[in-house]
Amino acid sequence: MAHLHTHDHTHDDGTGHAHAHGHSHSHAASTRALAWALGLTFVILLVEAIGGWVSNSLALLADAGHVLTDAGALALSLFVAWLSRQPSSAAKTYGYLRWEILAALINGATLLGISAWIVIEAVARFRHPEQVQGGVMLAAAGLGFVVNGIAAWLLHGAHEASLNVRGAYLHVLGDMLASFGTVIAAVVIRYTGWLAADPIASLVTTLLIVFGAWTLVRESVDVLLEASPPHIELDTVRTRLESIPNVESVHDLHVWTVTSGMIAASAHAIVRDSKCHQDVLERAHDLLLGMGIQHVTIQLECVAMDGREPHLHP
Repeated sequence: MAHLHTHDHTHDDGTGHAHAHGHSHSHAASTRALAWALGLTFVILLVEAIGGWVSNSLALLADAGHVLTDAGALALSLFVAWLSRQPSSAAKTYGYLRWEILAALINGATLLGISAWIVIEAVARFRHPEQVQGGVMLAAAGLGFVVNGIAAWLLHGAHEASLNVRGAYLHVLGDMLASFGTVIAAVVIRYTGWLAADPIASLVTTLLIVFGAWTLVRESVDVLLEASPPHIELDTVRTRLESIPNVESVHDLHVWTVTSGMIAASAHAIVRDSKCHQDVLERAHDLLLGMGIQHVTIQLECVAMDGREPHLHP
């Protein structure tokens, strides 16, 4: 029986230099972007909370509540960005990488919760319209939109590489959309006096926020359940492994995401001739690495061990 166990955090670029530096540079850039976004979010929170209280605008107050949640989410994302870089230990062999996924799940769940609160408040406003000062509302929402736009721009370059940063980016983007909707509602209220524009702006923004939040929650749960990544077809992985010379069959194949950008796989393969094991291991490693799977464990067997492996998947 032979094993292949590779943990490829750093990939050689062909020049002898590993990509670890690139990853650390990306992490540092993400952390800086999160820190700036957090500072800007506190500015928006103060402006919209005061503006909403003075103008009596539900859209502005709802947005301020949303921003308060975002400030906590960004602070959590910033903490997790630091925590996930801490080294592994004998007890935590993957380190703290999964905290990134937990933070993304918390961010998405809080977005869904705050969206439900906005809907309840909006329905109440439809039943009992309240006077709103459109001028103050417009000024606060306009400033919030501009500052949110800056924060979203800071996070945009880093949000694709990490579910954690993507969760923070979605929060800020949701805030920016909310501010824009509030600006439109403020203009309508100021120049037409139509008070229903305030709760309508809240509801439209909430629909946009819920879509992104639900996607984030679903993807985070999939990672925590160790589901196969959507871009990797399990049958394709099996077929390619079985196409390697001397591999009779592959069973108990699993592919999962450890954290953003880190895919793992494990499998059992029957290779009758033990002299071929090293060649099969090397070919399997190269094949899976080419498919974007960095952490690979393969158990090679000369004969099937069905009696000893009743719990394994076919």
